[in-house]
Amino acid sequence: MQLAEVQFRRQSNPVDMVELVAASRDWAFERPCDDEIEMSVDGTRARYSLSLSWMEHCEALHLGCAFELKVPAHREAEVLRLLARTNEAMLLGHFDLWPAEGAVMFRHALLLSGNAEPTSEQAERLLTLALENCERYFDAFHFVIWANKTAEEALACAMFETVGHA
Repeated sequence: MQLAEVQFRRQSNPVDMVELVAASRDWAFERPCDDEIEMSVDGTRARYSLSLSWMEHCEALHLGCAFELKVPAHREAEVLRLLARTNEAMLLGHFDLWPAEGAVMFRHALLLSGNAEPTSEQAERLLTLALENCERYFDAFHFVIWANKTAEEALACAMFETVGHA
């Protein structure tokens, strides 16, 4: 028997672990089906819509986190430049633009090949990573869309770090 022919039976649905983490944080969530969970989370900069889906065919838990920020058609090219610049700096996950919705979205996946089960720490880190990156770059997207800044100007403004104490 070849390795490709071996079939594993998963003990649990990985989305269940995400639900436990969301419940522990007192986040409201919905389960539209067994393999999906949706939640809305208030950040310091915006409200984020998180959606996680179990994708059996590639054994991955896919996360999408969208901003409450619509990209007008006339700023789309500069937002795409900003996406390229932010994605260069990221080790895990990436930002996408969904043109039909005009939405910026952070995406990442947790690979669970070979019948691996997610831990609560992995689910927690997946959610935290998405929210941290959305919070970190939200202002840059906002500057490009509403202040007509270039991608470089927006990143310089958004990534400015204060040093010392006032």
